[in-house]
Amino acid sequence: MAKDKFDACFSVLTAEHRVVVKATRQFANTPTGFAEFSRWAGKWENPQAQLVFIMEATGVYYENLAWRLHQQGRQVVVMLPNRARKFAQSLGHKSKNDRIDAKALAHMGAERHLAPWQPMSPQLYLLRKLTREHEQVQLMRTEAINRLHAESHAMLPGKGTQRRLNKTLQLYEAQLQQIAREIKATLQADAQLEERIQKITTIPGVGLLTAATLVAETNGFALFTSHKQLVSYAGYDVVENQSGNRVGREKISKQGNSHIRRILHMPALNAVSRKVPVCRALYERLTGKGKRKMVAYVAVQKKLLVLIYTLWKRNQAFDPQYGQKQEETENNNLIQEAGASLSGVSEADKDAITEETEPGTGEKEIAPAQARATQDELPLPVGPGALFQVD
Repeated sequence: MAKDKFDACFSVLTAEHRVVVKATRQFANTPTGFAEFSRWAGKWENPQAQLVFIMEATGVYYENLAWRLHQQGRQVVVMLPNRARKFAQSLGHKSKNDRIDAKALAHMGAERHLAPWQPMSPQLYLLRKLTREHEQVQLMRTEAINRLHAESHAMLPGKGTQRRLNKTLQLYEAQLQQIAREIKATLQADAQLEERIQKITTIPGVGLLTAATLVAETNGFALFTSHKQLVSYAGYDVVENQSGNRVGREKISKQGNSHIRRILHMPALNAVSRKVPVCRALYERLTGKGKRKMVAYVAVQKKLLVLIYTLWKRNQAFDPQYGQKQEETENNNLIQEAGASLSGVSEADKDAITEETEPGTGEKEIAPAQARATQDELPLPVGPGALFQVD
């Protein structure tokens, strides 16, 4: 898919499980080209087989065609560029152009069962545009602040440059306020959406912009059936680097939605500083194990994402005592288990058992105060003379 045109390829899967190219053609990326493409695709349609339209997500240039086909009741699949590129490489394609990419996409659609594309609702689509515009203006504002700081501390500062930068900053500030008002108005236009957003913002440190960005970037969490899928979509999934005896450093993949990771940075800092129990406990546990602070904050970001997803699915507000209640429940279970395991132990050994708690985790470990076996009630002697008598 390009700005002015797109290349199409029609392939079929034969009875021998071979993918055969039947036709290729180029169309204009305009309403006239879409109508011509629909007539061309209709010639190859077979009532006994489902016709699937698969395309690459190239910026916003694919959206008009995908939306038109979806409105016609067609099954549409939108593929990420990196996945399409790797599939083409697996086919042995050394060159790259739009015609070759179209053949590779048709081959993938005929050979594999792919999840259909689900368009966003107009409300969430507008919300995503506004939150991304807010992000871009915020980045430009930061750049202007840095330029003004450098100009103010230069050897020969320019008064005219500083004046223009100050005006630019005022313009950015006004735009940010206007975008924030439009985001709020967009949410208020949908009572159900506004109610759910308000429940998410009950988490200390999570504001309206954070909640709106997460909901918009995930299409209201519509396509996720588990938190693991969401974590992978956001790029928080941990990838390993291990081969043979070499063990590389584990890190998050970052192969996901960067807007989500960016918007969760400040909420994670706020949640830890405001001592939200579930976030503070995770942060202290990781830093207590020697992890760097930023690594711990990234883990808190992931925790917040899963927590927001859970509140959205359950349509519930955040319970401030959630982390403390969870810790108390785990402690009570451990105490009951410890009491059951000590039922056959002598009183002397019970007094020697202590509770050790890892700081900030809420996970308790029952360990003996002295590293010795409790064999007081054994009928046989213990020591060197247990098997042979020693004089």
